[in-house]
Amino acid sequence: MRIRAFQGLVPVPALAPEVACVPYDVVDAAESAALVVGKPRSLLHVDRAEIDLPPGTNPYSDAVYARARENFLQLQRDGVLVRETEPCLYLYQQQMGAHRQRGLVAVCHVEDYDANLIKKHEKTRKDKEDDRTRLIDTLSAGTGPVFLTYRGEPAVNVLVARLVQTAPQHDFTAPDGIRHTVWRIPGGAEWTQAFGQVPVTYIADGHHRAASAARVARLRRERNPAHRGDEDYNWFLCVLFPASELKILPYNRHVFSLNGLEPAAFLEKVRATFGLETGVAPSPDATGRVSMYLGGQWYGLRCPADPKADPVARLDVSILQDKLLAPLLGVDDPRTSKRIDFVGGIRGPGELVRRVDAQGGVAFSMYPVTLDQLMDIADAGQIMPPKSTWFEPKLRSGLFVHIF
Repeated sequence: MRIRAFQGLVPVPALAPEVACVPYDVVDAAESAALVVGKPRSLLHVDRAEIDLPPGTNPYSDAVYARARENFLQLQRDGVLVRETEPCLYLYQQQMGAHRQRGLVAVCHVEDYDANLIKKHEKTRKDKEDDRTRLIDTLSAGTGPVFLTYRGEPAVNVLVARLVQTAPQHDFTAPDGIRHTVWRIPGGAEWTQAFGQVPVTYIADGHHRAASAARVARLRRERNPAHRGDEDYNWFLCVLFPASELKILPYNRHVFSLNGLEPAAFLEKVRATFGLETGVAPSPDATGRVSMYLGGQWYGLRCPADPKADPVARLDVSILQDKLLAPLLGVDDPRTSKRIDFVGGIRGPGELVRRVDAQGGVAFSMYPVTLDQLMDIADAGQIMPPKSTWFEPKLRSGLFVHIF
């Protein structure tokens, strides 16, 4: 893998907790506005600039991108974001309870993305891709890192073990309880060399950011008659984590109604395909099992996979979709259906109970997809079903900004 150090923007250490924010795509406009109350330095004023415009403003309007650029420049004028004195890499550690993960912050080349050395497992939506493409192009900067993973490399592990014995540049705990620690690595030549042994990486989260960065690179090449290939716009901001350290949570499902079926009839149809156990835990304990909440009770479903099936068809979410959600509940296309909602595993099965008890319908608590399953699917050039994985903790935006 090609990675390199970059001379970007970083917050002054004392202000890092104020600047750092959740990714733009895990909060809507109302949630973003609530998060920045009393926080004028939050990078959400750049990533979700509509929060600084009148309510109801179209988030894709010219005014939003103009305001994002102005807010971005103001953070620099105010000395909140400052330019590094030299190209750097960074080690970024996140700790959520007892779970800890450490990733290297670097820029990766868009040619490796186009050549599928940076492997994908999701489709992107045109409206979301258009939005981030325009924002990155307007700012001439990538503000949100792409979350990459790779199969472990011993040489990198040695460098990490050595670095974490030194003093970090940033170390703070965000309001959600996640601790964020950053070590600065000037130059980073030995890190770049070590990562040269990594053959491929996989996008864990950030497919739209990666696709948009690649589009901006193509736009800049078209506009630059003197294009050489080494310009900064050919690179995009990433954090690379070893797969062994990552934590995937389930992506659960809430279907709003039983599609005209009475509960007893629905349960009998489910029993015929999946079996039906009572007295089960709200969270399944193994692949091939799903917990279903209906009428104040949890039921256990068994979803054995056909070992001869392809990697996508073997997923619990695929089996549930093909054998229950589509034929029984009318959820033909989960990407577009208005009959279903998806609930990140960080909210726990209690959120499913709350929703069904308040809104009706039925909910399904899933067992998490594994990193091996994700990599197998990406290696096969296949696409995972929508809302299959929820990575936690999320990367904070604003701790590093790649400019070009």
